[in-house]
Amino acid sequence: MQALLRLSRAIDWINDHFGRFAGWMIVLSCAVSAANAMIRYAFGISSNAFLEVQWYMFAAAVLLGTSLTLRRNEHIRIDIIYLCYSDTAKHWVEIFGTLFFLLPMCLLMAWLSWPFFYESFLINEQSNNAGGLVRWPVKFLVPCGFVLLAAQGISQIIKRIAALRGRIAVDSRYERPLQ
Repeated sequence: MQALLRLSRAIDWINDHFGRFAGWMIVLSCAVSAANAMIRYAFGISSNAFLEVQWYMFAAAVLLGTSLTLRRNEHIRIDIIYLCYSDTAKHWVEIFGTLFFLLPMCLLMAWLSWPFFYESFLINEQSNNAGGLVRWPVKFLVPCGFVLLAAQGISQIIKRIAALRGRIAVDSRYERPLQ
């Protein structure tokens, strides 16, 4: 169990770093958007590359940040039912949901999106827009994001099993979103 918990900590560490990177992508996307607007209105200069790089950064934020959201227990749930469960029941729900829903979906999406990226990489696909960017780096984010999410799912399963065995404490508290 200790080796599995070390693996879980390593996965968490990796996803923490990708999550921080994803957060910076939001900040940079806002900066590029503001700079693009100022340059366009002040000097009448614009490029599709400015727009596309914002899309790429937003894609990176979403696809690379999702695993950190799972790690922090901030993903969406059916909270009406989940709030009534004991911690033990919550651990079992998480294990079941991750094993039978999250992992198969992530692995299928990573498998199906790999050829989408690889073909783009082989032909060095470019955007059709004037001044557009190379497409394969953003297409690589799709399989990469799903692999990271699957790895975090495995880490969560390890932690939940360890919690059920009394080896570690896992915070299974869930706060309903304020609306």
